[in-house]
Amino acid sequence: MTDEELMKAYVEGDLEAFRLLYQRHRDRVFGYLAGRLKSRPEAEEVFQEAFIKLHANRFSYREGTPFMAWLFIIVKNSLIDHVRKQNVRGKYLELNPEMVSGVIDEYRPAREVGEAVTEMSQLSGEQQMMLSMRFNEGRSFAEIAESMDISQPNARKIVSRAIQKLRSLMTGKE
Repeated sequence: MTDEELMKAYVEGDLEAFRLLYQRHRDRVFGYLAGRLKSRPEAEEVFQEAFIKLHANRFSYREGTPFMAWLFIIVKNSLIDHVRKQNVRGKYLELNPEMVSGVIDEYRPAREVGEAVTEMSQLSGEQQMMLSMRFNEGRSFAEIAESMDISQPNARKIVSRAIQKLRSLMTGKE
């Protein structure tokens, strides 16, 4: 089932549909938040707030709306609300509401996406291909593993290492 079909089922009362949506997207949401907040406990708090808001606003979801776009509007707004509530913006690595509003391509500000494209050439061809499958095509690790003829844990590990290397390159630590 697509995310949109699962969300429709969840709106109609299917709690299993929510569980599946949560399992599919919890790592992305948490990764996005952890990448913007210095504190893991704060990232966990905002993560919980975002999914509570998703639950509370499920009836406002409009059929046909891309689920990921809708979810990340909720996540982004939860993050902005958290920062405003804390009133300590200097505590965060790179957060201001305008930058968060510019989230694109797997939840990175456009400036960082441009830097990432420049640094991508330093990754192996396999890493580039797998990152593209994961983030440009939205494939699951199972789908990536199948197309690359490797195990799912290995696909996850290669993508994770590619992301770590890309982050290191972008921050000048490699």
